[in-house]
Amino acid sequence: MPQLICPLCHQALIERPPQEGVQHSNQVWQCLSNHSFDMAREGYLNLHLVQHKKSKDPGDNPEMVKARRAFLHADYYHPLRDAVVELLDPLHATSLLDIGCGEGYYTSSFRRIIDDVIGLDIAKPAIQLAAKRFKDITWLVGSGVMLPLASASVDIASSMFSPLPIAEMARVLKPEGFVLVVTPAPTHLWTVREGLFDEVQAHEPDKFLAGFDELFTLHTRKEVSFPLTLSNQALKDLLCMTPYVWKAKPEKRAALELLEQFETAAAFTVFLFKKKNSN
Repeated sequence: MPQLICPLCHQALIERPPQEGVQHSNQVWQCLSNHSFDMAREGYLNLHLVQHKKSKDPGDNPEMVKARRAFLHADYYHPLRDAVVELLDPLHATSLLDIGCGEGYYTSSFRRIIDDVIGLDIAKPAIQLAAKRFKDITWLVGSGVMLPLASASVDIASSMFSPLPIAEMARVLKPEGFVLVVTPAPTHLWTVREGLFDEVQAHEPDKFLAGFDELFTLHTRKEVSFPLTLSNQALKDLLCMTPYVWKAKPEKRAALELLEQFETAAAFTVFLFKKKNSN
């Protein structure tokens, strides 16, 4: 597994076994400076320090996390999941860090083709759900501002609809490693957004490209789109899990949620960037 590092002093974290004879003793990860982090009973490690938080409970709240799990695990987005796995398969990677992994729907699919997969998210409720369900993945509560992995330790870093800590991703990637980015394409969920807003603005996936120019080259670009027929509950879950509703008028959301069935289309832009040779 890629080397985890202490979020305080950035030294290597070493796994310590539970103490013999101590009831309810948890597995502990410790650095040479004796900073210790207990493995939670659900099977994840919390490396997001209180002093690094901008709010008490950062990231998606439990309601959003549960809605996303219900929607994704109903496989409405399985064409996207399968497309990214197909894209990464020829790389023959042995390790991957999924940044902003949420409740683990996409992260778990990477285990089909990659042995060592690490899922990281700032939202503890999401990691708790992921760790309970998927036991063969390393789950971390942490921030992309300081990825708790050693430099040059992973083959692939992925960010699907999540922040892009480009410099940090470049740091943790091995030479000639890859970054997978998935973002909404211009027309993504257009009819949903028409129902929520008086005016709909097209998404701009290309706005991310310039930020990668210094450290990466664009290896592959792929468009993935497919129609969606949503039940009433699936539409409610989708609305709850997306950022659109934060800016929508409550009465418009309420009107959508009365519909028994809804037709729309998902559209995504998938980028695969390759790390430039520092030499």
